[in-house]
Amino acid sequence: MTKEAQALPDRLPDTHELHETGRVVSQGAEEWLFRPISCLDHGFVYLVDYMGNDESVVQAARVSYGKGTRKTSTDEGLIRYLRRHHHTTPFEMISFKFHCKMPIFVARQWIRHRTASVNEYSARYSEMVDEFYIPELEALKKQSQSNRQGRDEDVSLNQKLAVREELGAQYKEQYAFYQRLLKDVELARELARLPLSVGNYTQWYWKIDLHNLMHFLRLRMDAHAQYEIRIFAEAMARIVKDAVPICFKAFEDYQLNSMSLTGLELDFLRSHPDSFPATEEKLFDSVLEHFNNKRESGEFIEKLKSLGMILG
Repeated sequence: MTKEAQALPDRLPDTHELHETGRVVSQGAEEWLFRPISCLDHGFVYLVDYMGNDESVVQAARVSYGKGTRKTSTDEGLIRYLRRHHHTTPFEMISFKFHCKMPIFVARQWIRHRTASVNEYSARYSEMVDEFYIPELEALKKQSQSNRQGRDEDVSLNQKLAVREELGAQYKEQYAFYQRLLKDVELARELARLPLSVGNYTQWYWKIDLHNLMHFLRLRMDAHAQYEIRIFAEAMARIVKDAVPICFKAFEDYQLNSMSLTGLELDFLRSHPDSFPATEEKLFDSVLEHFNNKRESGEFIEKLKSLGMILG
């Protein structure tokens, strides 16, 4: 059995429950329906339903006079124009509904994107499952000294093994206490869940339009995003890339893999035309004087490095 198959939920629609439709179809999306992608140790993402394809964006943009006889290449050009110039409404005409299973702490980050419709598993109505997130060895790192929200250098292998072992023991104890509250004390489920940690798994249906989904992916696929939520974002990106390939390529080119420059940054480049290429040490003082903000100066320096304008 494949890893993806192991992540299947208890029940998926039988083939006789799936019907032909007269609506617009994305062949790429069809191939991802009800095919879970495993995420972390117990999680998954799969596509439950969708509405629209690349042509839906074009139709929405040209609603005043219809699609007519325009060629696919022209449609692609329009999609790329819309994405490049931040015309977002046509992308809201496409939507995706995912079934996702993730640790509670990931769900709490995820829910901050308030542009989706969400229905989550309820610990008031149902019993929580004995599934908790234990990080892989590679994911266990020290707190970053430069980023309050991130992790940085490795801890020792012995420490990693000890953390995983202790987490497993703590989870086992938490769930045993939870079961005692449910079964022996007969405490209400909404109270019995109190001992469970944010490492416990939850799941939900998550429905969102393409424009806001791309915004989610841009933030959560970034290298600075937390590793655990990045895994789920990357899984959804695989699905979306196949479902709307023209839209996704434009998103990659103009948002995901792009770089923006602020007004202050452009002003510095215009006022220092002969300063490049330069070493970071030589340039930093003038950058800091220009921005008068150490963090903003550092961010600009990193952009210059990626552009090859600072010598290593």
